[in-house]
Amino acid sequence: MPSEPAAPHTPTTLPSAAGPSNGPAALPTEFPFTLPRGYVDGKGNVHREGVMRLATARDELIPLKDQRVQENPAYLSVVLLGRLITRLGTLTDIHAGVVEEMFAADLAFLQRFYEKINTDGSALASTVCPNCRHEFQVDMGSRLGE
Repeated sequence: MPSEPAAPHTPTTLPSAAGPSNGPAALPTEFPFTLPRGYVDGKGNVHREGVMRLATARDELIPLKDQRVQENPAYLSVVLLGRLITRLGTLTDIHAGVVEEMFAADLAFLQRFYEKINTDGSALASTVCPNCRHEFQVDMGSRLGE
C-alpha cells in the first residue's frame, strides 16, 4: 500500500552522524534525505526517507571495475549510489538494482545530494531569494519547495 504524501517539511540543520560522538567536533559521515518522489518496492510501498554515507576513495574506485560501468560509464552513479545509501524507508539492503528502479527525478536528486555532501561535507546549500535577494541556506536533505 503506497504511503501518504509527507507533510510539508521545514528545512533544519543536519543532525550529527549516527553512532558514538567524540564531542561537538565529531565529523558527520551520514546524512538524511527525502526523495522528491520515492522508491516504490515490489509490494507497492513508497520509501522516501533515507540516509547516505560519505564516499571513500574505495567507494569511487570499486565501481570502475564493474562490467556494467565499463560498458556504460553513465552507470557509475547507479553503482556508486547503491553502495552509499545505507537506508531507504524500511529497506536496508540497498544496491544498484534498487537505484535502477528509482524515478529519474529521485536519481537526479541523489546525484546532486552525493555531490553536495562529498564536496562540502554538508547538505546545506546557500541560495538567494529571487524576489527580495535575502540570502539563506536550504537543507538539500529535505524536500525542496515544500
